[in-house]
Amino acid sequence: MNRFERYLTLWVFLCIVAGVALGQAFPALFQAVGRLEVARVNLPVGLLIWVMIIPMLVKVDFGALAEMRRHVRGIAVTLFVNWLVKPFSMALLAWIFIRHLFAPWLPAEQIDSYVAGLILLAAAPCTAMVFVWSRLTDGHPLFTLSQVALNDTIMVFAFAPIVAVLLGLSSIVVPWDTLFTSVLLYIVIPVILAQLWRRHLLKGGTAAFEAAMAKIGPWSIAALLATLVLLFAFQGEAILGQPLVIALLAVPILIQVLFNSALAYWLNRAVGEQHNVACPSALIGASNFFELAVAAAISLFGFESGAALATVVGVLIEVPVMLLVVRIVNASKGWYARGLAA
Repeated sequence: MNRFERYLTLWVFLCIVAGVALGQAFPALFQAVGRLEVARVNLPVGLLIWVMIIPMLVKVDFGALAEMRRHVRGIAVTLFVNWLVKPFSMALLAWIFIRHLFAPWLPAEQIDSYVAGLILLAAAPCTAMVFVWSRLTDGHPLFTLSQVALNDTIMVFAFAPIVAVLLGLSSIVVPWDTLFTSVLLYIVIPVILAQLWRRHLLKGGTAAFEAAMAKIGPWSIAALLATLVLLFAFQGEAILGQPLVIALLAVPILIQVLFNSALAYWLNRAVGEQHNVACPSALIGASNFFELAVAAAISLFGFESGAALATVVGVLIEVPVMLLVVRIVNASKGWYARGLAA
């Protein structure tokens, strides 16, 4: 992780400040940007989301799926946590904290939207960023690659149904056409374009591919930060009026990250997987594909929605919390090894 990525939370915070300030200073400009839509998809944000997602997906080698047979238990744990525990546990946490415990301090008209944003965040497991977290724990590189490739494949088919089911259970109307459009625009098409680009880059050899990735890698973070400026320019009034909202939304996200990472880590130990497999399994089970979640929230509910704000809060706390998880799994390697020996 380079210095810029290490301080991502700081840059996110600065973008929040800049976005709120610019939104207050130039409201007409940002309202005009918000009207640049086709089929409820904001064109400037759609372009930024592609710039965010595609460079990350270029790193994914779907050929690594063959590696799964060597680590069936670790893959099973990852899939169980990602798709059967994570989204449903977040829906439960959102119900407990947002609809009940924190409801008196939240704007009543946005509660459904906050819940929807948290569900969107949890239904999109981490992809490319897990390579960074895995490297910091000496995680098995081929296992990490295979589980990312598998998650991306599953996401194409499972993201929309899971989101729809959980939104329905939360009594939130599901705009099916917009949901499927989001999956097509922000998963299917980027995956296809990224893989075509990857194939083209690899024709020049591995060294040329790595050099190209070093150049285009910063595009994702730059596009993310630009998107945040736009989002918070629209969210400025809500934030200035309710600064407590961000702290309250962070609570269920934090609990979910710690719970899912601990569960995946413990389950891998229980089934006898090696530490260098358990680490990336725990990390991908905890972190989120927040770029997709932000894009889907904007498409489904709009710039100024509580859903968009909830997904952005996920971005804000992602880096420091994941670094905490990295530190915990590294520090507990001895405990993990004793469990395998027993």
